[in-house]
Amino acid sequence: MAKPPAPPRAWQRMLSGRRLDLLDPSPLDVEIEDIAHGLARVARWNGQTRGAHSFSVAQHSLLVEAIAGHLNPDWPRQWRLMALLHDAPEYVIGDMISPFKAVMGDAYKGVELRLLAAIHLRFGLPAATPAIVTRKTKDADKISAFLEATELAGFEREEALRFFGRPQALPREVLALLEPQATEDAQAAFLKRFAELVEQ
Repeated sequence: MAKPPAPPRAWQRMLSGRRLDLLDPSPLDVEIEDIAHGLARVARWNGQTRGAHSFSVAQHSLLVEAIAGHLNPDWPRQWRLMALLHDAPEYVIGDMISPFKAVMGDAYKGVELRLLAAIHLRFGLPAATPAIVTRKTKDADKISAFLEATELAGFEREEALRFFGRPQALPREVLALLEPQATEDAQAAFLKRFAELVEQ
């Protein structure tokens, strides 16, 4: 009698040696070094950006956290850390562009939320992001998307306004985060900011 086929592999092996199960991710299999390594190598806009280097999700995460902090100066450390980690699941599943997410629907969202919950728990955060943090991080995310679209991805200003809304004025040190970096530099910057937020 033939053996039934083995179930498909649903885990990703990380450079740390961890095996992260996408169907049932454990916080014990989450390492910040793996997250930083992965996010620094995932390109925003499917790599369709100007410059010698791609603009990585690690850099996008730093930009969103900086914008959120500028707009919400009274935010506690935990909320800023959640903003930094808002796209952390993409170290496993990549950065799917919004049109593809719309096609995939709830299946994609379910995987993303399970991964984010495991990541949060690993670093002492609530599994579910509070609604106010989600909303305000999304506001910062839209501003980041507008800036990336117009400065890096070739969008005309009017086109970007239609998709992402009107951005707020930001200080020079925040706008400086739009400069695409080499992979190793983006990875190091992400780890540095994570350490600063954890140590506060």
